[in-house]
This record gives sequence, structure tokens and C-alpha cells, in this order.
Amino acid sequence: MKKKKWYDYLWIASSAYLILGVFNIVFAWLGLICFATPLAISILGGDKAYCNRYCGRGQLFELLGGRIGLSLWRRPPAFLRSSWFRYGFLAFFMTMFGLMLYSTWLVFTGAPLREAVTLLWAFNLPWGWASTDMISPWAAQFAFGFYSVMLTSTVLGLVTMLLFRPRSWCVYCPMGTMTQGICRLKHSGQNHMAG
Repeated sequence: MKKKKWYDYLWIASSAYLILGVFNIVFAWLGLICFATPLAISILGGDKAYCNRYCGRGQLFELLGGRIGLSLWRRPPAFLRSSWFRYGFLAFFMTMFGLMLYSTWLVFTGAPLREAVTLLWAFNLPWGWASTDMISPWAAQFAFGFYSVMLTSTVLGLVTMLLFRPRSWCVYCPMGTMTQGICRLKHSGQNHMAG
């Protein structure tokens, strides 16, 4: 049996993030680690080590779908793996992220704080119990928006995990698509310089 390494337990961090955000929306800011780390690893290392080794969400899906057996273990449909879908989903995801930043800007400039988490970019979940007293309204608005993004992507990943293989979300994960693009650019630049 392969000896476990520290990063084999990062699924606990992903789970804790989702749970902590329910009780205090300020914890949503920790999700920035999940955005910055994969980009930094792909830019500096030129590989997808984050996706392959350090992604706590992927590990969580592997645990639930694989070890616990919640997945149907079917191959994801071809369209999920297609470039047009992956890059289209990335563009959509980034548009939603941009709108989240825009709503944060509006609150920063005086608009009222909207204490709601939006699931699947369509359903507002009232989040009135989440403490926002410790931070300014714009920081709370960012937290609500960022938690919405993280919760939505987790729900999409869970549905994909249930219907297909455990880590089927990884096939079209926007972060995975971005890091793959960075790695390709980095390697094509190195090959161009070497040639």
C-alpha cells in the first residue's frame, strides 16, 4: 500500500472551506488560495501538478465517488471533453467571475450589500445568518460572490461525479483549462526559443 503524503489529505481543506463559509462568509476569502495556487504552479513549474496532486476538490470527488462508491463510473460524454465546451465553460465562468467583481465594485462605491449566495448562477440562497460585522460591505460582497462561485462549481462537480467517474469534473474544470493553457503556452515558448 502506498504511503500517504501530506497533500493526500487536502480534501479536508476543501470540505472545511465549504462548511466554514456557511457559518461565516468571511471564510470565503480563503478560496483565493484555490485560484492563485494552481496558476502559480503552472506558471512557475510549467505543469499541472496542482490538478494531479494538490487539488482538494478532486480528492474529495475521488473519495466520495471512488472509495465511498457514489459514482456510476461511466465515461463522461465526449462533449464535456471537447475544446469548444471546455473553453466555452471557462469563458462563461470568467464572465460570472467578472460580474461578481463588478457587484463588489458597486458595493464599494455605495450600493447596498446583497447578503445572498447564488447557486448555479440562478438561485439566490438567503444567507442572512452569515456574520458580516467584522469586514467592510465590499469585502462581504466579494465573499458572498466568491462563495457562490465555489459552491456552484462544487455542486456541478458533485453532479458530474455522481453521473460519471469520480473526477469527471476535472475534465472541464475552468481552473484546469486555464492551467493547461498556461502550460501549453509555456512549453511552446520554450520550444520556440530552443528551436
